[in-house]
This record gives sequence, structure tokens and C-alpha cells, in this order.
Amino acid sequence: MKSLNLFRPSSARLAALSLAAALLASCASAPVPADYAAEQPVLDLKQYFNGELVAHGLFTDRAGKVARRFTVQMTGTWQGQNGTLDELFTYSDGKTERRVWRLTDEGGGRYTGRADDVVGVAEGRAAGNALNWRYTLALPVDGKLYEVQFDDWMYLMDGRVMLNKAAMSKFGFGLGEVTLSFTKKLP
Repeated sequence: MKSLNLFRPSSARLAALSLAAALLASCASAPVPADYAAEQPVLDLKQYFNGELVAHGLFTDRAGKVARRFTVQMTGTWQGQNGTLDELFTYSDGKTERRVWRLTDEGGGRYTGRADDVVGVAEGRAAGNALNWRYTLALPVDGKLYEVQFDDWMYLMDGRVMLNKAAMSKFGFGLGEVTLSFTKKLP
């Protein structure tokens, strides 16, 4: 009688296990803003992005290597449901860049944003202490313009500090991450 060794992996058994693991991983759900609905303090974009802020950040490539560091001086102003966030980036190599966001509170935790280098409209959803922005940025690299998708998450830590982590991708492939720490200046 031929004995079956169930503990010795055959190539067919390994392939089946690999397929099962891949299927389970694909079923894992990505976070949504509602996952943070009970988190405190509650993020009010009109309150947080009103006045002077400073952010310190870095871009890491897909291997996790820090490719660029920067600071951002920001001024936010709101009139009713419409806001402006004026950002001045200063990179570690001395280069500067300016982005002016035009924000709209659409109600119900929904926000939209526009800027000159944003393709179309940024869509944001907030709940609890979190905000998720999704948008496409026209990014200049070595004299060429690339449209890069951002999945941007912000988490309010307290009345002054907010952490931000954004995944960058193109055609669904990860390019790297941007990490920022915002600090609201005291009046």
C-alpha cells in the first residue's frame, strides 16, 4: 500500500495554497473613512485649515528609501463653505513650489478640492478624526509631466497636530509614499 504524505508539499499543493492565500488577501477590505467615525478629536477641515500651519514631510520611493524631504508653509482661509489653502513647499535641495487648493465643503463629511496641478477634482470623505482624499496630480519629472494617483489619508491627533500618509501610484502600480506632519500655529 502506497502511503500518502500530507505533510510533504507537492508542487500542486503549494500552488493551491498560494492561490488560496492570494484570494484571501484580495478579499481584505481597504479602510474607509467610516472606520474612524468614533475616533476623537473630530476633524473639522474648516477649523483645522484656517490660519497658519507648517508641515514637515518626505517622499519615499517604492523601496522605502527617502528620495526627497520638504517643509510646507500654509495659510488657510474660509468663507462659508468655500476655502483656500495656500501652500509653499521648500525642498531640501532648495527648490520651491506653490500649490493653491480651492476647497468646498459639500456637506455630510464630503469635500472637493481643485488646484492648478490637480487633474479634475479631488474627492474627500471625512469621518471622526480621519479624511481620505483621492485625486490625480500632474507631476513634473525630468521635464515630462506624469499623471499620478494619490490615495491620501489625514488623521487629526489633537487640536494642533495632524499626520498625513499618501500612497502614490500610476496604472495601479505603487510609486512611493508621502508622509507629512502638520502643525497648526497658535494664534
